[in-house]
Amino acid sequence: HSALSAGEKYDEWRKIQRKEVQVVVGARSAIFAPFSNIGIIIIDEEHENSYKQEDRTRYHARDVAIERASRHGSPVVLGSATPALETYARAAKGNYHLLTLSKRMNNAVMPEVELVDMREELHEGNRSMFSRVLKEKIEERLARREQVVLFLNRRGYSTFVMCRDCGHVMECPHCDIALTYHKNQNRLKCHYCSHEEPMPTECPECESKTIRYFGTGTQKVEEVLQQLIPEAEVIRMDVDTTRRKGAHEKLLQQFGDKKADILLGTQMIAKGLDFGNVTLVGVLAADALLNLPDFRASEKTFQLITQVSGRAGRHEKPGEVIIQTYTPEHYSVELASQYEYEQFFQEEMKLRKAFNYPPYYFLTLFTVSHPNELKVQEVTQKIVQFMRQKLSDQSMVLGPTPSALTRINNRYRYQCMVKYKKEPEQRKLVERILHYYEDEMKQENGLQIVVDFQPYQLM
Repeated sequence: HSALSAGEKYDEWRKIQRKEVQVVVGARSAIFAPFSNIGIIIIDEEHENSYKQEDRTRYHARDVAIERASRHGSPVVLGSATPALETYARAAKGNYHLLTLSKRMNNAVMPEVELVDMREELHEGNRSMFSRVLKEKIEERLARREQVVLFLNRRGYSTFVMCRDCGHVMECPHCDIALTYHKNQNRLKCHYCSHEEPMPTECPECESKTIRYFGTGTQKVEEVLQQLIPEAEVIRMDVDTTRRKGAHEKLLQQFGDKKADILLGTQMIAKGLDFGNVTLVGVLAADALLNLPDFRASEKTFQLITQVSGRAGRHEKPGEVIIQTYTPEHYSVELASQYEYEQFFQEEMKLRKAFNYPPYYFLTLFTVSHPNELKVQEVTQKIVQFMRQKLSDQSMVLGPTPSALTRINNRYRYQCMVKYKKEPEQRKLVERILHYYEDEMKQENGLQIVVDFQPYQLM
Protein backbone atom coordinates (compact mmCIF):
# COMPACT_ATOMS: atom_id res chain seq x y z
CA HIS A 1 0.00 0.00 0.00
CA SER A 2 1.01 3.63 -0.40
CA ALA A 3 2.46 4.04 3.10
CA LEU A 4 5.25 1.52 2.30
CA SER A 5 8.51 2.91 0.96
CA ALA A 6 9.61 1.80 -2.53
CA GLY A 7 12.09 -0.65 -0.97
CA GLU A 8 9.48 -2.16 1.35
CA LYS A 9 7.06 -2.49 -1.56
CA TYR A 10 9.69 -4.27 -3.64
CA ASP A 11 10.44 -6.72 -0.81
CA GLU A 12 6.76 -7.61 -0.47
CA TRP A 13 6.41 -8.00 -4.24
CA ARG A 14 9.42 -10.36 -4.36
CA LYS A 15 8.00 -12.48 -1.50
CA ILE A 16 4.77 -12.97 -3.47
CA GLN A 17 6.63 -13.67 -6.71
CA ARG A 18 8.86 -16.29 -5.03
CA LYS A 19 5.72 -18.01 -3.68
CA GLU A 20 6.83 -17.44 -0.06
CA VAL A 21 3.32 -16.25 0.93
CA GLN A 22 -0.20 -17.58 0.53
CA VAL A 23 -2.20 -14.45 1.30
CA VAL A 24 -1.90 -10.83 0.18
CA VAL A 25 -3.70 -8.08 2.09
CA GLY A 26 -3.53 -4.64 0.57
CA ALA A 27 -5.15 -1.56 -0.86
CA ARG A 28 -6.21 -0.95 -4.48
CA SER A 29 -2.91 -1.79 -6.23
CA ALA A 30 -2.61 -5.15 -4.42
CA ILE A 31 -5.02 -6.52 -7.04
CA PHE A 32 -1.97 -6.75 -9.35
CA ALA A 33 -0.01 -8.97 -6.92
CA PRO A 34 2.11 -11.45 -8.96
CA PHE A 35 0.27 -14.62 -7.90
CA SER A 36 0.29 -17.41 -10.46
CA ASN A 37 -2.49 -19.45 -8.87
CA ILE A 38 -5.30 -17.37 -7.34
CA GLY A 39 -7.81 -19.29 -5.20
CA ILE A 40 -10.10 -16.44 -4.08
CA ILE A 41 -10.23 -12.64 -4.21
CA ILE A 42 -12.11 -10.75 -1.50
CA ILE A 43 -12.93 -7.07 -1.97
CA ASP A 44 -14.15 -5.66 1.32
CA GLU A 45 -16.33 -2.51 1.31
CA GLU A 46 -16.63 -2.98 -2.44
CA HIS A 47 -18.77 0.16 -2.81
CA GLU A 48 -15.84 2.40 -1.85
CA ASN A 49 -14.92 5.00 -4.48
CA SER A 50 -11.24 4.72 -3.60
CA TYR A 51 -11.07 1.38 -5.47
CA LYS A 52 -11.13 3.52 -8.59
CA GLN A 53 -7.74 4.93 -9.59
CA GLU A 54 -8.38 8.44 -10.90
CA ASP A 55 -5.06 9.42 -12.46
CA ARG A 56 -2.69 8.01 -15.08
CA THR A 57 -3.82 4.40 -15.65
CA ARG A 58 -7.48 4.53 -14.70
CA TYR A 59 -8.83 1.24 -13.42
CA HIS A 60 -11.34 -0.06 -10.93
CA ALA A 61 -9.97 -2.76 -8.62
CA ARG A 62 -13.33 -4.57 -8.75
CA ASP A 63 -13.15 -4.94 -12.55
CA VAL A 64 -9.53 -6.07 -12.42
CA ALA A 65 -10.46 -8.60 -9.72
CA ILE A 66 -13.29 -10.05 -11.82
CA GLU A 67 -11.05 -10.27 -14.89
CA ARG A 68 -8.15 -11.92 -12.99
CA ALA A 69 -10.48 -14.33 -11.18
CA SER A 70 -12.09 -15.45 -14.44
CA ARG A 71 -8.63 -16.28 -15.84
CA HIS A 72 -7.78 -18.30 -12.72
CA GLY A 73 -11.23 -19.85 -12.42
CA SER A 74 -11.59 -18.56 -8.86
CA PRO A 75 -14.48 -16.83 -7.03
CA VAL A 76 -14.60 -13.12 -6.13
CA VAL A 77 -16.34 -12.07 -2.92
CA LEU A 78 -17.63 -8.49 -2.92
CA GLY A 79 -18.43 -7.56 0.67
CA SER A 80 -20.43 -4.53 1.83
CA ALA A 81 -23.29 -3.53 4.11
CA THR A 82 -24.22 -0.96 1.42
CA PRO A 83 -23.28 -2.46 -1.97
CA ALA A 84 -22.83 -0.21 -4.99
CA LEU A 85 -26.08 -0.04 -6.97
CA GLU A 86 -24.42 -1.61 -10.01
CA THR A 87 -23.24 -4.58 -7.91
CA TYR A 88 -26.57 -5.15 -6.18
CA ALA A 89 -28.47 -4.85 -9.48
CA ARG A 90 -26.30 -7.61 -10.95
CA ALA A 91 -26.90 -9.76 -7.88
CA ALA A 92 -30.66 -9.14 -8.08
CA LYS A 93 -30.62 -10.23 -11.75
CA GLY A 94 -28.70 -13.38 -10.90
CA ASN A 95 -25.45 -12.40 -12.67
CA TYR A 96 -23.79 -12.46 -9.23
CA HIS A 97 -24.69 -14.86 -6.43
CA LEU A 98 -26.27 -12.94 -3.53
CA LEU A 99 -25.30 -13.98 0.01
CA THR A 100 -26.96 -12.05 2.85
CA LEU A 101 -25.68 -11.64 6.40
CA SER A 102 -28.81 -10.83 8.36
CA LYS A 103 -27.19 -10.75 11.81
CA ARG A 104 -24.59 -8.37 13.20
CA MET A 105 -21.28 -9.55 14.68
CA ASN A 106 -21.72 -10.88 18.28
CA ASN A 107 -25.48 -10.73 17.52
CA ALA A 108 -25.35 -7.08 18.61
CA VAL A 109 -28.43 -5.00 17.78
CA MET A 110 -28.10 -2.15 15.28
CA PRO A 111 -28.03 1.19 17.12
CA GLU A 112 -31.16 3.32 17.41
CA VAL A 113 -31.06 6.23 14.97
CA GLU A 114 -32.63 9.61 15.64
CA LEU A 115 -32.98 12.28 12.93
CA VAL A 116 -32.72 15.87 14.15
CA ASP A 117 -34.17 18.58 11.91
CA MET A 118 -31.69 21.46 12.13
CA ARG A 119 -34.27 23.88 10.67
CA GLU A 120 -36.36 23.46 13.83
CA GLU A 121 -33.28 23.99 16.00
CA LEU A 122 -32.70 27.27 14.16
CA HIS A 123 -36.36 28.35 14.59
CA GLU A 124 -36.05 27.74 18.32
CA GLY A 125 -33.01 29.99 18.58
CA ASN A 126 -30.22 27.39 18.62
CA ARG A 127 -27.65 28.78 16.18
CA SER A 128 -24.95 26.29 17.21
CA MET A 129 -23.78 23.46 14.93
CA PHE A 130 -24.73 21.06 17.76
CA SER A 131 -28.41 20.30 18.32
CA ARG A 132 -29.56 20.32 21.94
CA VAL A 133 -30.22 16.58 21.89
CA LEU A 134 -26.70 15.79 20.59
CA LYS A 135 -25.07 18.01 23.22
CA GLU A 136 -27.09 16.31 26.00
CA LYS A 137 -26.26 12.82 24.71
CA ILE A 138 -22.52 13.65 24.53
CA GLU A 139 -22.60 14.90 28.13
CA GLU A 140 -24.42 11.70 29.21
CA ARG A 141 -21.72 9.56 27.59
CA LEU A 142 -18.91 11.52 29.24
CA ALA A 143 -20.58 11.09 32.63
CA ARG A 144 -20.74 7.30 32.00
CA ARG A 145 -17.10 7.30 30.77
CA GLU A 146 -18.17 6.05 27.35
CA GLN A 147 -16.82 7.34 24.05
CA VAL A 148 -18.28 9.30 21.14
CA VAL A 149 -17.51 9.43 17.42
CA LEU A 150 -18.48 12.63 15.57
CA PHE A 151 -18.46 12.70 11.81
CA LEU A 152 -18.18 15.72 9.51
CA ASN A 153 -17.48 15.68 5.82
CA ARG A 154 -15.04 18.58 5.64
CA ARG A 155 -11.55 19.36 6.80
CA GLY A 156 -10.16 22.81 7.54
CA TYR A 157 -11.76 25.52 9.66
CA SER A 158 -14.46 26.89 7.40
CA THR A 159 -15.45 26.28 3.83
CA PHE A 160 -15.02 29.81 2.54
CA VAL A 161 -14.27 33.41 3.52
CA MET A 162 -16.65 36.18 2.46
CA CYS A 163 -16.97 39.92 2.90
CA ARG A 164 -20.30 40.74 4.57
CA ASP A 165 -20.44 44.20 2.97
CA CYS A 166 -19.92 43.50 -0.73
CA GLY A 167 -20.27 39.69 -0.82
CA HIS A 168 -16.78 39.13 -2.27
CA VAL A 169 -15.59 35.53 -1.73
CA MET A 170 -11.83 34.83 -1.55
CA GLU A 171 -11.05 32.60 -4.52
CA CYS A 172 -7.92 30.83 -5.74
CA PRO A 173 -6.20 32.88 -8.49
CA HIS A 174 -5.48 29.69 -10.48
CA CYS A 175 -8.71 27.71 -9.96
CA ASP A 176 -12.41 28.50 -9.98
CA ILE A 177 -12.89 27.50 -6.38
CA ALA A 178 -13.20 29.30 -3.05
CA LEU A 179 -10.15 29.13 -0.78
CA THR A 180 -10.50 27.22 2.50
CA TYR A 181 -9.47 28.87 5.76
CA HIS A 182 -7.03 26.94 7.99
CA LYS A 183 -6.95 28.50 11.42
CA ASN A 184 -3.72 27.01 12.82
CA GLN A 185 -1.60 28.81 10.24
CA ASN A 186 -4.18 31.63 9.73
CA ARG A 187 -3.92 30.97 6.00
CA LEU A 188 -6.21 30.41 3.05
CA LYS A 189 -5.47 27.27 1.02
CA CYS A 190 -6.67 25.83 -2.27
CA HIS A 191 -7.26 22.07 -1.94
CA TYR A 192 -6.76 21.61 -5.70
CA CYS A 193 -3.51 23.35 -6.71
CA SER A 194 -1.97 23.94 -3.23
CA HIS A 195 -1.96 27.76 -3.63
CA GLU A 196 -1.73 29.47 -0.22
CA GLU A 197 -2.05 33.05 0.98
CA PRO A 198 -2.35 34.78 4.37
CA MET A 199 -5.84 35.53 5.68
CA PRO A 200 -6.63 39.16 4.78
CA THR A 201 -7.72 41.62 7.49
CA GLU A 202 -9.86 43.59 5.06
CA CYS A 203 -11.77 42.85 1.86
CA PRO A 204 -9.56 43.21 -1.24
CA GLU A 205 -12.60 44.51 -3.20
CA CYS A 206 -14.21 47.13 -0.95
CA GLU A 207 -11.63 47.40 1.91
CA SER A 208 -14.32 46.64 4.51
CA LYS A 209 -13.18 45.01 7.75
CA THR A 210 -16.25 42.74 7.96
CA ILE A 211 -14.62 39.68 6.41
CA ARG A 212 -16.06 36.49 7.92
CA TYR A 213 -15.85 32.69 7.72
CA PHE A 214 -18.77 30.58 6.51
CA GLY A 215 -19.42 26.87 6.62
CA THR A 216 -17.90 24.42 9.06
CA GLY A 217 -14.76 22.36 8.91
CA THR A 218 -13.34 19.86 11.39
CA GLN A 219 -11.00 22.44 12.97
CA LYS A 220 -13.93 24.75 13.70
CA VAL A 221 -16.06 21.94 15.15
CA GLU A 222 -13.17 21.01 17.45
CA GLU A 223 -13.01 24.61 18.71
CA VAL A 224 -16.78 24.81 19.29
CA LEU A 225 -16.69 21.47 21.14
CA GLN A 226 -14.01 22.79 23.48
CA GLN A 227 -16.19 25.82 24.28
CA LEU A 228 -19.41 23.78 24.72
CA ILE A 229 -17.97 20.83 26.64
CA PRO A 230 -14.58 21.98 27.99
CA GLU A 231 -13.99 18.77 30.00
CA ALA A 232 -14.02 16.59 26.85
CA GLU A 233 -10.75 15.34 25.37
CA VAL A 234 -11.02 15.48 21.57
CA ILE A 235 -8.95 13.72 18.88
CA ARG A 236 -9.34 15.20 15.40
CA MET A 237 -8.68 13.01 12.35
CA ASP A 238 -8.57 14.52 8.88
CA VAL A 239 -6.08 14.90 6.02
CA ASP A 240 -4.28 17.67 7.94
CA THR A 241 -3.70 15.72 11.18
CA THR A 242 -2.81 12.39 9.53
CA ARG A 243 -0.23 13.59 6.96
CA ARG A 244 2.81 12.21 8.80
CA LYS A 245 3.65 8.53 8.47
CA GLY A 246 2.11 6.52 11.31
CA ALA A 247 -0.06 9.44 12.53
CA HIS A 248 -3.26 7.60 11.59
CA GLU A 249 -2.44 4.52 13.71
CA LYS A 250 -1.16 6.66 16.58
CA LEU A 251 -4.37 8.68 16.87
CA LEU A 252 -6.57 5.56 16.72
CA GLN A 253 -4.34 3.87 19.31
CA GLN A 254 -4.80 6.85 21.65
CA PHE A 255 -8.58 6.67 21.19
CA GLY A 256 -8.55 2.89 21.72
CA ASP A 257 -6.55 3.40 24.94
CA LYS A 258 -9.35 5.77 26.11
CA LYS A 259 -7.02 8.78 26.19
CA ALA A 260 -9.83 10.80 24.58
CA ASP A 261 -13.61 10.95 24.90
CA ILE A 262 -14.49 12.13 21.41
CA LEU A 263 -13.11 11.13 18.01
CA LEU A 264 -13.96 13.82 15.47
CA GLY A 265 -13.19 13.13 11.84
CA THR A 266 -13.90 13.11 8.13
CA GLN A 267 -14.63 10.14 5.84
CA MET A 268 -11.57 8.25 7.08
CA ILE A 269 -13.38 7.37 10.34
CA ALA A 270 -16.64 6.30 8.68
CA LYS A 271 -15.75 2.64 8.35
CA GLY A 272 -13.69 -0.15 9.80
CA LEU A 273 -13.37 1.24 13.33
CA ASP A 274 -14.21 -1.21 16.08
CA PHE A 275 -14.18 0.28 19.59
CA GLY A 276 -16.38 -1.44 22.15
CA ASN A 277 -16.65 1.68 24.31
CA VAL A 278 -18.18 3.84 21.54
CA THR A 279 -21.91 4.11 22.28
CA LEU A 280 -22.81 7.34 20.47
CA VAL A 281 -22.20 8.44 16.90
CA GLY A 282 -23.12 11.94 15.74
CA VAL A 283 -23.35 12.91 12.06
CA LEU A 284 -23.09 16.71 12.00
CA ALA A 285 -24.11 17.57 8.44
CA ALA A 286 -25.72 14.56 6.82
CA ASP A 287 -26.69 16.46 3.68
CA ALA A 288 -23.28 17.95 2.83
CA LEU A 289 -22.91 15.38 0.04
CA LEU A 290 -26.49 15.57 -1.22
CA ASN A 291 -26.01 18.87 -2.99
CA LEU A 292 -23.03 17.90 -5.13
CA PRO A 293 -23.53 17.85 -8.91
CA ASP A 294 -23.19 14.07 -9.04
CA PHE A 295 -25.87 11.49 -9.90
CA ARG A 296 -24.46 9.26 -7.15
CA ALA A 297 -24.94 11.91 -4.42
CA SER A 298 -27.92 10.10 -2.82
CA GLU A 299 -26.17 6.75 -2.96
CA LYS A 300 -23.00 8.15 -1.34
CA THR A 301 -25.08 9.84 1.38
CA PHE A 302 -26.95 6.61 2.15
CA GLN A 303 -23.71 4.59 2.28
CA LEU A 304 -21.92 7.10 4.47
CA ILE A 305 -24.72 7.42 7.04
CA THR A 306 -25.12 3.63 7.23
CA GLN A 307 -21.37 3.03 7.55
CA VAL A 308 -20.93 5.72 10.23
CA SER A 309 -23.92 4.40 12.19
CA GLY A 310 -22.25 0.99 12.25
CA ARG A 311 -19.47 2.39 14.46
CA ALA A 312 -21.78 2.52 17.51
CA GLY A 313 -22.66 -0.27 19.92
CA ARG A 314 -20.50 -2.96 18.35
CA HIS A 315 -20.01 -4.98 21.54
CA GLU A 316 -22.00 -5.40 24.80
CA LYS A 317 -23.01 -1.75 25.28
CA PRO A 318 -25.95 -0.65 23.08
CA GLY A 319 -25.32 2.22 20.68
CA GLU A 320 -27.18 5.31 19.58
CA VAL A 321 -26.86 7.50 16.47
CA ILE A 322 -27.89 11.14 16.07
CA ILE A 323 -28.10 12.43 12.51
CA GLN A 324 -28.34 16.22 12.11
CA THR A 325 -29.84 17.23 8.80
CA TYR A 326 -31.62 20.07 7.02
CA THR A 327 -33.52 17.60 4.80
CA PRO A 328 -34.81 14.79 7.06
CA GLU A 329 -37.50 14.04 4.48
CA HIS A 330 -34.96 13.09 1.76
CA TYR A 331 -35.34 9.37 1.02
CA SER A 332 -31.60 8.62 1.32
CA VAL A 333 -31.36 10.20 4.80
CA GLU A 334 -34.65 8.72 5.99
CA LEU A 335 -34.01 5.17 4.71
CA ALA A 336 -30.41 5.16 5.97
CA SER A 337 -31.74 5.99 9.45
CA GLN A 338 -33.98 2.88 9.19
CA TYR A 339 -31.24 0.65 7.65
CA GLU A 340 -33.58 0.02 4.69
CA TYR A 341 -31.11 -0.81 1.93
CA GLU A 342 -33.58 -2.78 -0.17
CA GLN A 343 -36.12 0.06 -0.19
CA PHE A 344 -33.41 2.63 -0.94
CA PHE A 345 -32.27 0.46 -3.85
CA GLN A 346 -35.80 0.42 -5.32
CA GLU A 347 -36.23 4.21 -4.97
CA GLU A 348 -32.82 5.05 -6.42
CA MET A 349 -33.20 2.60 -9.33
CA LYS A 350 -36.42 4.36 -10.42
CA LEU A 351 -34.50 7.64 -10.74
CA ARG A 352 -31.53 6.00 -12.48
CA LYS A 353 -33.89 4.47 -15.01
CA ALA A 354 -35.79 7.70 -15.60
CA PHE A 355 -32.59 9.67 -16.27
CA ASN A 356 -30.62 6.96 -18.13
CA TYR A 357 -27.82 6.48 -15.62
CA PRO A 358 -25.90 3.37 -14.50
CA PRO A 359 -26.69 0.55 -13.97
CA TYR A 360 -29.16 0.99 -16.89
CA TYR A 361 -26.59 2.74 -19.07
CA PHE A 362 -22.80 2.84 -19.23
CA LEU A 363 -21.02 6.20 -19.15
CA THR A 364 -17.90 7.54 -20.82
CA LEU A 365 -16.64 10.94 -19.68
CA PHE A 366 -14.30 13.11 -21.76
CA THR A 367 -12.53 15.93 -19.90
CA VAL A 368 -10.59 18.37 -22.08
CA SER A 369 -8.26 20.96 -20.56
CA HIS A 370 -5.96 23.72 -21.84
CA PRO A 371 -4.85 27.23 -20.70
CA ASN A 372 -6.95 28.79 -23.50
CA GLU A 373 -10.70 28.52 -22.88
CA LEU A 374 -11.71 28.94 -26.55
CA LYS A 375 -9.41 26.10 -27.54
CA VAL A 376 -11.02 23.82 -24.93
CA GLN A 377 -14.54 24.65 -26.13
CA GLU A 378 -13.58 24.05 -29.76
CA VAL A 379 -11.92 20.65 -29.12
CA THR A 380 -14.77 19.44 -26.89
CA GLN A 381 -17.33 20.51 -29.51
CA LYS A 382 -15.43 18.54 -32.20
CA ILE A 383 -15.35 15.42 -30.00
CA VAL A 384 -19.13 15.72 -29.44
CA GLN A 385 -19.82 16.06 -33.19
CA PHE A 386 -17.52 13.14 -34.05
CA MET A 387 -19.09 10.83 -31.44
CA ARG A 388 -22.64 11.78 -32.50
CA GLN A 389 -21.86 10.90 -36.11
CA LYS A 390 -20.18 7.59 -35.37
CA LEU A 391 -22.22 6.09 -32.52
CA SER A 392 -25.60 4.37 -32.90
CA ASP A 393 -28.89 6.22 -32.40
CA GLN A 394 -29.46 4.43 -29.08
CA SER A 395 -26.54 6.32 -27.50
CA MET A 396 -26.68 9.86 -26.14
CA VAL A 397 -23.82 12.35 -26.38
CA LEU A 398 -24.20 15.24 -23.92
CA GLY A 399 -22.18 18.44 -23.93
CA PRO A 400 -19.90 20.26 -24.34
CA THR A 401 -20.28 21.85 -20.93
CA PRO A 402 -17.85 23.51 -18.49
CA SER A 403 -16.77 21.11 -15.68
CA ALA A 404 -18.16 21.86 -12.21
CA LEU A 405 -14.64 23.11 -11.43
CA THR A 406 -14.06 25.00 -14.66
CA ARG A 407 -10.51 26.11 -13.99
CA ILE A 408 -7.85 24.25 -12.02
CA ASN A 409 -4.24 25.37 -11.98
CA ASN A 410 -4.84 27.95 -14.75
CA ARG A 411 -6.24 25.30 -17.08
CA TYR A 412 -9.83 25.50 -18.33
CA ARG A 413 -11.80 22.26 -18.23
CA TYR A 414 -14.78 21.24 -20.35
CA GLN A 415 -16.46 17.90 -20.57
CA CYS A 416 -18.83 15.79 -22.61
CA MET A 417 -20.45 12.50 -21.75
CA VAL A 418 -21.61 9.46 -23.69
CA LYS A 419 -24.47 7.36 -22.28
CA TYR A 420 -24.73 4.01 -24.05
CA LYS A 421 -25.89 0.41 -23.68
CA LYS A 422 -23.75 -1.30 -26.28
CA GLU A 423 -21.05 0.34 -28.40
CA PRO A 424 -18.41 -2.25 -29.34
CA GLU A 425 -16.62 0.30 -31.60
CA GLN A 426 -16.36 3.03 -28.95
CA ARG A 427 -12.77 2.28 -27.88
CA LYS A 428 -11.55 2.48 -31.49
CA LEU A 429 -13.27 5.85 -31.88
CA VAL A 430 -11.59 7.15 -28.72
CA GLU A 431 -8.22 5.96 -30.02
CA ARG A 432 -8.85 7.86 -33.26
CA ILE A 433 -9.61 11.06 -31.31
CA LEU A 434 -6.47 10.73 -29.16
CA HIS A 435 -4.37 9.95 -32.23
CA TYR A 436 -5.77 13.02 -34.05
CA TYR A 437 -4.76 15.36 -31.20
CA GLU A 438 -1.49 13.54 -30.44
CA ASP A 439 0.84 16.39 -31.48
CA GLU A 440 -1.06 19.04 -29.51
CA MET A 441 -1.02 16.79 -26.45
CA LYS A 442 2.77 16.39 -26.61
CA GLN A 443 3.46 20.14 -26.47
CA GLU A 444 4.55 21.62 -23.16
CA ASN A 445 1.49 22.89 -21.28
CA GLY A 446 -0.50 21.52 -24.23
CA LEU A 447 -3.90 20.02 -24.68
CA GLN A 448 -5.06 17.29 -22.30
CA ILE A 449 -7.85 14.87 -23.11
CA VAL A 450 -8.77 12.46 -20.35
CA VAL A 451 -11.20 9.66 -21.17
CA ASP A 452 -12.82 7.80 -18.30
CA PHE A 453 -14.83 4.71 -19.25
CA GLN A 454 -16.40 4.36 -15.82
CA PRO A 455 -16.38 7.77 -14.19
CA TYR A 456 -16.82 8.10 -10.43
CA GLN A 457 -15.52 11.68 -10.32
CA LEU A 458 -17.82 13.89 -12.38
CA MET A 459 -16.45 17.23 -11.16
